[in-house]
Amino acid sequence: MTMIDSKRIVFVCVENSCRSQIAEAFARLHAGPNVEVYSAGSRPSGQVNPKAIASMRELGYDLTTHTSKSLDELPRVEFDAAVTMGCGDECPFLQAKTRVDWGIPDPKHLSPEEFRGVRDLIAVKIRELLARL
Repeated sequence: MTMIDSKRIVFVCVENSCRSQIAEAFARLHAGPNVEVYSAGSRPSGQVNPKAIASMRELGYDLTTHTSKSLDELPRVEFDAAVTMGCGDECPFLQAKTRVDWGIPDPKHLSPEEFRGVRDLIAVKIRELLARL
């Protein structure tokens, strides 16, 4: 593939601290070198949720290398897919060929077992998304 053939995916959530960070991590793990992966928030918290870091550490991924980012920090490009994680219309419009809202519950206050369930749901949805790109 040439650079022209590369794909761009962005995962958007309000705080960019949990669901969108986990989605970005799984996409980076499974997408390959020709997919650019981003995540951002409409009102970023400024930190990655410690529960998200712990849940991804269980799978061998170091989420401490990620930062909570604003939508303003994203490149001004057309994304192949813009995925909102359940924040609905709170997420402003991004230029994208495909837009989808996964409606994933915010796991911030869930027990570790329930949090893992949300994490694993995100993993499944990432594989499905990558298969369609």
